Amino acid sequence: MKLLTFIKEGKQTLGVKTENGIIDLEAALSEKPNEQVQTNIMEVIAGGKEAISIIEEYIKALPTEESYIKNEEEIQWGPCVTQPNKIICVGLNYRKHADETNAPYPEVPILFNKFNNTLTGHKCEIAIPKVTEQLDYEVELGVVIGKEAKYVNRENALDHVFGYCTVNDLSARDLQLKTPQWLLGKTCDDFSPIGPYLVTADEVGDPNKLQLKTYVNGEVRQDSNTSDMIFYVDEIVSYISQHMTLTPGDLILTGTPEGVVLGYPVEKQVYLKPGDEVTVEIEKIGTLTNKFIEEK
Repeated sequence: MKLLTFIKEGKQTLGVKTENGIIDLEAALSEKPNEQVQTNIMEVIAGGKEAISIIEEYIKALPTEESYIKNEEEIQWGPCVTQPNKIICVGLNYRKHADETNAPYPEVPILFNKFNNTLTGHKCEIAIPKVTEQLDYEVELGVVIGKEAKYVNRENALDHVFGYCTVNDLSARDLQLKTPQWLLGKTCDDFSPIGPYLVTADEVGDPNKLQLKTYVNGEVRQDSNTSDMIFYVDEIVSYISQHMTLTPGDLILTGTPEGVVLGYPVEKQVYLKPGDEVTVEIEKIGTLTNKFIEEK
């Protein structure tokens, strides 16, 4: 199932992508009530397979041509995960990306964090902060935890994943490299557009064999596969769970492949500027586009 969040009357609400369009669950429930159906993405994630099954059965019984079916072009997108307790990121997790930045392959996952202020959605404009002149893109596979995970072994790690999403881990390189800690360059407002969809794990299958790409103004900049990851998704989930409890809704960003601006020779580095449009896409999961504007 492909779930999404959109903004209606100033509030976030839950949608489901179908062949006929986006179902506005809240609007559908006003016509055909069902107290078991959740309309908040975080509640659905916490409810796991049971919550998904209830939504599936409810949608099957709905008429297909009703006012609660929206066109993708008419909705205002929100982040597909709205309130993760943790946003944990993995740095230098693709072999060719490590190569292009002349960095050794890490022996264990390099972890850092982002915050909820960085979350934004598909087609949302992103203001380039005045404090950076080196804004870079990073297509990443986002992993959303569905069941509490602590001391999970690698063999069972994917059982704790609810689903996956496309993420652009925006990075202000001049801020990121100011100190040995990367946090400052990763946590400006709207630096984690995610979506359009949160796709349930059963629909994605093996997360370690997915094609992923980045386009800047239509030009391909990144074109790789999650098979190039140094630490695969099951390894990452297991590793993090040895050190902290992962809870439903936690978001893990699994690293970016080669092709970022930072990886180019200095004389060829052209960072993002107002007016640029960046699209990141991942096979089976979705295509996420944002336009960049000048900060007022």
